[in-house]
Amino acid sequence: MRSAMSSEPPPPAPQPPTHPLATGLLDTPRAHERSPSPVRANVVPSPLPTRRTRTFSATVRASQGPVYRGVCKCFCRSKGHGFITPADGGPDIFLHISDVEGEYVPVEGDEVTYKMCSIPPKNEKLQAVEVVITHLAPGTKHETWSGHVISS
Repeated sequence: MRSAMSSEPPPPAPQPPTHPLATGLLDTPRAHERSPSPVRANVVPSPLPTRRTRTFSATVRASQGPVYRGVCKCFCRSKGHGFITPADGGPDIFLHISDVEGEYVPVEGDEVTYKMCSIPPKNEKLQAVEVVITHLAPGTKHETWSGHVISS
């Protein structure tokens, strides 16, 4: 315990930060730039195989496979993917925008034909490729890839 009349010096006062950015010494535009990051610039490649990124061997295997029938369960043009419900039952099949053939954007209820390709890296799930709309869902509006809307 110290007495009021102690000869010890008081503890040092906290010092202000000495980092150049904290002191405001580097208030130039370049000082606040971030280093380039592929995540920030959205240049990280998608893990989903698209027509452009699928290997040649996977494309050949898919094109030689059987043709399946199904119904479009959902498709989101802005996200670029959707799902197909197989006609013979089973789990829904993933559909990427790059694998849709023809002039129309698929909508819920469209009848489609497709072939299947496995999705890497584990090849446990399946993806629809070479998707063709065979019958447009009645009573719905369909949009072409160019943006023209028609009613069916």
